[in-house]
Amino acid sequence: MIVLGLLLIVLAGAVMVAAFWNETALSSAAASFTVFDRTFQFSPLEFFLAGAATGALFLLGLALLLSGVRHAAARRRRLRDSRLAARDRVAQLEEEKRELERRLEQAPAAPPAGRAADRDLSPAAADRDRDGVADRDEPTVPHQRAEVPRQPESTDQLVAGRHQRTTHRP
Repeated sequence: MIVLGLLLIVLAGAVMVAAFWNETALSSAAASFTVFDRTFQFSPLEFFLAGAATGALFLLGLALLLSGVRHAAARRRRLRDSRLAARDRVAQLEEEKRELERRLEQAPAAPPAGRAADRDLSPAAADRDRDGVADRDEPTVPHQRAEVPRQPESTDQLVAGRHQRTTHRP
């Protein structure tokens, strides 16, 4: 947007310089301009409207330029704020780390936390199935299957949410 705004401002400036450079355009009733070997004739009203269009083109270019500068400044501000926030977060984490290291140095040596610290080491807890062997020393093998008695057959069966009567054959 900045480049487009600058381009429009330069274009409007070039048109104004060309209009003032041509002294006959300002002194005579009909203004004529030659652009790329083409001659254009303007009446005083057309000359005024061309000047107004050139001014509008200049203002549009200026608005685009300022909008682009504002957008770029806001983007830089957001980037700077995010960098500062990240830097503050890192500083906070480093401070927490130093605090935890200080606590660790001051704390007495304790057994490492984990499964061994959570486990109850009493004899009753070591042999929960009361077979005389500590549970952690027993091999882990699958237990024997329990036999489940078969259910007596019924004449009604639930099939897909509906009761279906079947004929019982003796």
